[in-house]
Amino acid sequence: MSSAKIYAQAALLPALLSASAFGLAQENGDDAALVLGRVEISAQRSGPMAARSVLSSVDILGAELIQDQQSQHTWELFSRAPGVMLTQFRQGNESGKLSFRGFNGEGEVNAVKLLIDGIPSNDNAGGMPFLDMLFPLEINSIEVVRGTNDPRYGLHNIAGNVNINTRLGGNDSDVRIGYGSFATRQLQFAQGIESGNWTQNYFAGYLQSNGYRANSGFDKLTVGGKWFYTSDDGRTRSGLILRHTESKGDEAGYLEAKDARSDPSTAYAYARATGGNRDMTQASLHLDHRLSERLSLAARLYRNSVQDQRWLRYSIITSQQERVIDETHEGLLASLTYRLPSVSMEAGVSAEHQHDASPRYNTSNQVRVSTTRDQHFRFDTYGGYVQAVLQPLPGVKLIPGYRVDKVAGDFTDRSRNVHYDIQDYGLIRQPKFSAVYAPNTTASIYANWGKTFQVGAGAAAYQSTDSALRPSINEGWEGGVKFTPVEWLNGRVALWRQDASDEVKRRLNDPAGGSENIGSTRREGADAQLNIRTSSGASAWVSYSWQRSRITRPDPAAPATLGKQIDHLPGRLYSAGYEMQLTPALKLSAWANGQGDYYLTTANTGSKYGAYTLLNASASYRVSRNLTLDVQLKNLANRYYEYVWLNDQTRHAPGDGRAVYVSANISL
Repeated sequence: MSSAKIYAQAALLPALLSASAFGLAQENGDDAALVLGRVEISAQRSGPMAARSVLSSVDILGAELIQDQQSQHTWELFSRAPGVMLTQFRQGNESGKLSFRGFNGEGEVNAVKLLIDGIPSNDNAGGMPFLDMLFPLEINSIEVVRGTNDPRYGLHNIAGNVNINTRLGGNDSDVRIGYGSFATRQLQFAQGIESGNWTQNYFAGYLQSNGYRANSGFDKLTVGGKWFYTSDDGRTRSGLILRHTESKGDEAGYLEAKDARSDPSTAYAYARATGGNRDMTQASLHLDHRLSERLSLAARLYRNSVQDQRWLRYSIITSQQERVIDETHEGLLASLTYRLPSVSMEAGVSAEHQHDASPRYNTSNQVRVSTTRDQHFRFDTYGGYVQAVLQPLPGVKLIPGYRVDKVAGDFTDRSRNVHYDIQDYGLIRQPKFSAVYAPNTTASIYANWGKTFQVGAGAAAYQSTDSALRPSINEGWEGGVKFTPVEWLNGRVALWRQDASDEVKRRLNDPAGGSENIGSTRREGADAQLNIRTSSGASAWVSYSWQRSRITRPDPAAPATLGKQIDHLPGRLYSAGYEMQLTPALKLSAWANGQGDYYLTTANTGSKYGAYTLLNASASYRVSRNLTLDVQLKNLANRYYEYVWLNDQTRHAPGDGRAVYVSANISL
């Protein structure tokens, strides 16, 4: 189907849904954000401007969609988020990734900025190991911002960002105990304490599973605490957040096509000594201070560290290798926000210092045989932004923004005795603009435009070759309609496009950590979302995203890729579900999510793989005021699905078969 036809159909949908019901809604329509589930949102009179009131394509997932979900890895929680693609490796700690806006989750171009409680939480390459520090019960909400118009963040904010907010405050204790398929056991405990000026939150979580496939055992332990103090006059709030995670995962490896289909739960003998260990720590200091009735300050100081040791072997004809990641990131974010009745302004700065190491070794049964690289590098980023919200007329918001980033650092590979400075990327300028028009409370029409950037990761960011590199600039736009024709119905339809200059992707299995130029690319698509919630407690949702990515100007070394699609990118993503409160005590749910198929290379040769539709169901019964029992069925139809990549032949990682989990939720 042509993109023009898709766009035309998408553009008609809000008119068809809302034409007969305009003027009946109770919800304010002056933004384009959609809230899924119940989220406590209060008007902000101080502090940074909320993303939902400033930016356009924003989805907020509430705690009720998250906290009772059975998940071994936190990225699985995003199956409900509209337009989000999940890449499911299921290889120990390297279990999967989330992505959106036409970027795949292979790790070659990591295009999503991750934040946890507002703290940047990507690794150097833009990966998301810190995401797995979180358990569902600790999460209060997830905010997904898609597009190029958010000036708050620079590095890795190519297609947008995700901010996960954990519990803050409350006087309650919640415990979740679960057991299920593959000998999966979990225990989660969350405690909130409020007393006088202090709020305290504590969390502990443990998960252990044998895994669906042979040699896929996994266990994870997380502990964390949050301590915040609010001054007597309410003008200042300061706090400390600490979180630590240790995990260990075996890797089942990849199967050949015939074995993946005939015996998906198996693993080859050569994979028995593969897997790894990962330790992660986050520490952050938070300060919010209202300088006056109109002016407020927010500051965050943080330190992230990750140590990851992984042994892997892709096939019987290759040797085992050990990959080590040892990264420490220290940073600061600060902003000043000034509010007037019809104008708000915000200015912010950020700085991050990284001290990273990435050695690799050839090994035999986890014993080092030789060194293939011994990379150590410093990677520093500095940025600043301004944005304003102007309301010149009733129902009209204009949001201009501008961001500038600068990159610094140096690189050493002790195994080759080489040293390089950072590429001279110069000042990376990123103008932004958004506009929202709400003719009444039933709809808002929005559009945005902006530029984001990509620079090299690891060794690819430094002057290891004679050629000078400029940052790859992503220029994108989006237009759409958010509609609420009646109180129980809302939705959004959007069209979007992103064009990238000189896009670079990492060579994931390259011992030197190099990269290659894809060329110029175009990503485009259409998103449609619909959410229904009735007064009887029933709710339903459906979301569909069409996306396409093409190489518009190829690397001169690969002219045949002109017009070809980016690998591992399905053309469609979709989810739908229904939930009903059958009795005051019994709640039933059913939902499905899936995607289309994809090519394995940018040459677009060979077969397509990766398409699936998975059905899930759950039942929740409230035994008493303090006890609820849950049963969840994953992959109800026991459908075969897989992740596939190509080296000497196709390599397949089958997904989990049908699984059943039971849990007890206790509120104290």
